[in-house]
Amino acid sequence: MWPVSVHGFPLLPDEQPVGTVRDSLYDLIPFGPREEKLIGTSPFLRLQKVKQLGFVFRVWPGATNTRYEHSLGCYHLAVKALRALLQRGEDGGLAGISISSVQTLVVAALLHDIGHYPFSHTIEELGYPIVHHEKVGRSIIENGEIATILEQDYHLSPGRVADFIDPPKTKALPPDDELLSHLLSGALDVDKLDYLPRDARACNVPYGGVDVERLLGSLRIHPNVNGLRRIVVTHKGISPLHSLLHARQEMFDNIYWHHTSRAFQVMLMRAVHEALLSGALQTSQLVGLDDASLLLLLAEERMPASSRVLVADLEMRRPYKGVVEISRMAGRLFSRLDALFWNANRRRYVEQLLAAELARVLEMEIADHEVLFDIPRPEKWEMDVWVTFGAHPPVGMAELVTWVQATGLQPDDLARYEQHQRRIRVVVPERLRAPLQARVDDLLLPMLETLVEME
Repeated sequence: MWPVSVHGFPLLPDEQPVGTVRDSLYDLIPFGPREEKLIGTSPFLRLQKVKQLGFVFRVWPGATNTRYEHSLGCYHLAVKALRALLQRGEDGGLAGISISSVQTLVVAALLHDIGHYPFSHTIEELGYPIVHHEKVGRSIIENGEIATILEQDYHLSPGRVADFIDPPKTKALPPDDELLSHLLSGALDVDKLDYLPRDARACNVPYGGVDVERLLGSLRIHPNVNGLRRIVVTHKGISPLHSLLHARQEMFDNIYWHHTSRAFQVMLMRAVHEALLSGALQTSQLVGLDDASLLLLLAEERMPASSRVLVADLEMRRPYKGVVEISRMAGRLFSRLDALFWNANRRRYVEQLLAAELARVLEMEIADHEVLFDIPRPEKWEMDVWVTFGAHPPVGMAELVTWVQATGLQPDDLARYEQHQRRIRVVVPERLRAPLQARVDDLLLPMLETLVEME
């Protein structure tokens, strides 16, 4: 039997809420007294000033939804998922799962983005020495006011919550934490279940439709998937999960990889990179900033001129324009450029060489920050999902099957689609676009092919 309360609080905070947040997606999100404390901390309130979609609002003005809203949404869906599993009891439900693991999932869902930098994932694309936002989140969770609330009100170790969000490579999570962590980060996690519909609604596009209620209602805990307990879906979850995959593809194609938004992102990335290399900005200063404060900082007189110029363009909505778009079908040129994603310094070096060569040959004034590569992050398309048909599976199928066996959809299908759609662009200020486009075939591409081969 599950206890009525834990440490004087209901097992799930929606049972006896002390308040609600009116949300654009779910209408009302109830929270308990402990969640109210976490929501009121300075690190959590900062998320109200960090946009979920970065510069997408420059294209879709309604896309001003924040990490704050998304974090509340993830928490809400985690509670709903746990509620659905709790009601199943011993029939694929939470029976036998530790109460502390349930509580850890609730808190982790609320805090999973607490360490996020301004403007979505843009700054993280610089790589080292930028620390991943989940590592930053660990420091915030394990220290200060959030750690105090976790210890005193939840009776949870802050380190355990941080491990749930950012699993360490050197040790395994407790078995029940490992099981429930897939609801926060996995093929059918509450993270995607919230941000895809939320982002689609903010942009007023029809791509993010997912039957969240039906998908959550199909969740089960199976006692033996290759010898391990796993969260699976019933056959009723196949259609909404397929919708989730389709929504993700459509949102990347139309929103997340939109050329104007991406141009703004690489401009910001270069502005931050220049400031870091000059010593005017330290990586530690990026922690705790919001969108507006980062732009103000980069506009200060002590920052490099290139950073200040780029930020001025960002503020005045002057995006760099695409000169040429390179697909995977370009073969070696694409793969050599793609490799630059993982080496920001090398990427900057090639960009500067290209700018200098173009300026020399065309006899034009081209600053070394005026030729940039837009290389979208390679996305992972994984579907490690199992489907249960219960006691009466279709003839020819087992009670428990893989996603591929249940649907016929191969993981490679998703990967190939992503590879086909993902393009690399060379972007420049508006004044340079026409003269460079006129020389793409005879000058820009040959020059680029030579430069990316240089060691």
